[in-house]
Amino acid sequence: MIAYDNVTAAPRAAGARPVLDGVTLRIPEGQWVSVVGPNGSGKSTLLRLMNGLAAAQEGSIVVDGVELTQETVWTVRSKIGFVFQNPDSQSIGQTVAEDIVFGLENAGLDRETMRHRLYAHAERLGVSALLDRHPSRLSGGQKQRAALAAALATEPKIVLLDEATSMIDDAGKRDLLSLLRELRDSGQYTIVSVTHDTEELLASDRVVALNAGRIAADGSPRDVLARADVLDGCRQRAPFVRELAAALGERGIDVGDVWDDEGMVNALWSFASNA
Repeated sequence: MIAYDNVTAAPRAAGARPVLDGVTLRIPEGQWVSVVGPNGSGKSTLLRLMNGLAAAQEGSIVVDGVELTQETVWTVRSKIGFVFQNPDSQSIGQTVAEDIVFGLENAGLDRETMRHRLYAHAERLGVSALLDRHPSRLSGGQKQRAALAAALATEPKIVLLDEATSMIDDAGKRDLLSLLRELRDSGQYTIVSVTHDTEELLASDRVVALNAGRIAADGSPRDVLARADVLDGCRQRAPFVRELAAALGERGIDVGDVWDDEGMVNALWSFASNA
C-alpha cells in the first residue's frame, strides 16, 4: 500500500503556489495506476515525493508500511525502482551491464548475486545481446528496456515511471506496455506511471488526473477518459477510437461504446451488414 495523507509540496520561494495541494491518495499493492495532468499539475512531484527526491511541507507519505522521513528515506528507496523520462539521465556506465549492476553494487550485494540478477533481468527485458554495448548506441526503446532492467534488478516492490513512453517509437512503446502488463499480471509489483499516452492510460488499472496540484478525477481509465471536463482540464486528448466514434455518430453511424480497434472494426462490420 502507498498512502498519501493531505500532502502539500511547494517551491521554496515565498508565496509560491503549491505544486501539490492537500493530496490524499491510496494505491493498493499490485495495482497499476497512471497519473495524467497538464504541465505543472504536480505529476512528477507526486513520484519524486514517494522516492524522497522532493520534500513535502505538510502531510505524510507511507510506502509499504514505512512512513517516509529523513531517517527512513533509504529504506523506502530500497523498495522502489524509478525509470525516468529520459533514460540517458540514469545511465552512468560504459556498458549496459554496468548500468544494470550499478544499483546492486551500491546495495553491497555479492558478485554471484549480482551476476544472477544481471542475466536474469537482462533476459526478461530482452537486452541480453546488448550488455556489452555503450548505452548511447541503443535505440530509444532499447534504452528504456535497459533502464527498466536496472530498476527491476534491485527487486523493488514498486516501479515508478515518469513519461517512460514519451521518447520511444510506436513499436518500442507497444513492447514496453506489454512488459508493464506482464509485471502487473505477475502480482509482484505496484506500478505508478506518469503519462499522456492514451494507450498507456487505457492499459492501466486506474487513472488519477491532477490539475493545479489537486486530484481532479480518480477511477477506471474508461470512466476518467470519458469525462470531457477532465480531458479539457488536463489538456488530454480522448483516445482516438472515442474521437472516431463521436465523428461517426455525427454522420449517423452509431458504433456504440467502443474503446479499442477491435471493437471499432466489429462495430463497423455490424453497421455495414445491417445497412
